Amino acid sequence: MDTSVASGLRVDRARLLDRLERLAQHGARADGGVCRLALTDADRAGRDQVVAWMRELGLDVVVDAIGNVRGTRAGREAGPPVMTGSHVDTVATGGRYDGSYGVVAGLEVVAALNDAGVETRRPLCVAFFTGEEGARFAPDMLGSLVYVGGLPLEEALAVRDAGGAVLGDELRRCGYAGDAPVGAPEVHAFVELHVEQGPVLEAEGVTIGAVRNLQGISWQEIAIEGQANHAGTTPMRLRHDAGYAAAAVAHFLRGLTRRLGGDQLATCGVIDLEPNLINVIAQRARLTADLRNTDEDALRRAEAELAAFLEQLARDEGVTVSTRRLARFEPVVFDAGVADTIARVAGELGHSVRDATSGAGHDAQMLARVCPAAMIFVPSIGGISHNPREDTAPEHLAAGADVLLHTLLELAR
Repeated sequence: MDTSVASGLRVDRARLLDRLERLAQHGARADGGVCRLALTDADRAGRDQVVAWMRELGLDVVVDAIGNVRGTRAGREAGPPVMTGSHVDTVATGGRYDGSYGVVAGLEVVAALNDAGVETRRPLCVAFFTGEEGARFAPDMLGSLVYVGGLPLEEALAVRDAGGAVLGDELRRCGYAGDAPVGAPEVHAFVELHVEQGPVLEAEGVTIGAVRNLQGISWQEIAIEGQANHAGTTPMRLRHDAGYAAAAVAHFLRGLTRRLGGDQLATCGVIDLEPNLINVIAQRARLTADLRNTDEDALRRAEAELAAFLEQLARDEGVTVSTRRLARFEPVVFDAGVADTIARVAGELGHSVRDATSGAGHDAQMLARVCPAAMIFVPSIGGISHNPREDTAPEHLAAGADVLLHTLLELAR
């Protein structure tokens, strides 16, 4: 058995749960959920709380130019740190654990090491990244994407939300427009602990998922321009109905998954119609298409089929169709060595473990561009996330943090 596991070192479960509860109060919703959209006052309060904990733990805190925050615990030797972390922003109807769990668990790892007087060879770093959700400023994983050099800083700072607010202005307003550089990080390895946000672990009675890959994501906004007209006097054959066209796209997306099969997913999450009146044929429609697959070639086939369908739809219905790319990330295969370490540590700690795939995007997929990376999943009750009902059993929260603790110790040797 691994010596660090055999040492009996574990996280403090009560302290972990208390910090999660305290962080959830920033942006708390009446229904028990959390609304902490990126760079709002609630997000600033959550950030301030985490930074205060970092300083209490003796971490060296740095804020970079896109607002990512890193707290580093020195090792016996200087050099690139072993990093963990996630994000503290949420969607508007978020839960308590998405993102926050990975950050708070990272802090609990540091606290446990401090309590036990354990010194690591390599530095350890706990980070949280700006705007992971993409719910206010697109794309998702924005902060970590800039951090690794995948999106120019100036382009990211100029992004606007739906109300016209500029990301760079909001960073300054919140006090998180840091001066640390981005674009060329030196990281020895990265491990992100996260709730699964899906039903697999719970359904199979497994405590730990060693995440080995992550689906590719293709987001598009589709705009359809038709002709508004009277719903009672316009014959069906003479209509240019943007509402019908939008519904046809949504129907096509479901059929696409049936035809391609395998791991293909497709979702129409937004449909807006104008003028949005019961007795008027819609003149305009705006909708979104979310395509995901673990295979890049299959994802490209899905994108090509959607593009061909939109061209045919425009001809058949006499409407104009345009698209705008919102996000595009290729599937990620995580580092086998890091994933193997996670699986071995989980087993040595006495937890059931299985290999897992992430269906959601995470900051770890960006860090995988610059260093060995992988993820740890714990079960989500009912598979529910991005929902105030999001929940994970306390024993699973503690188990995941223990696996993170000993995985980081292994990597920091």
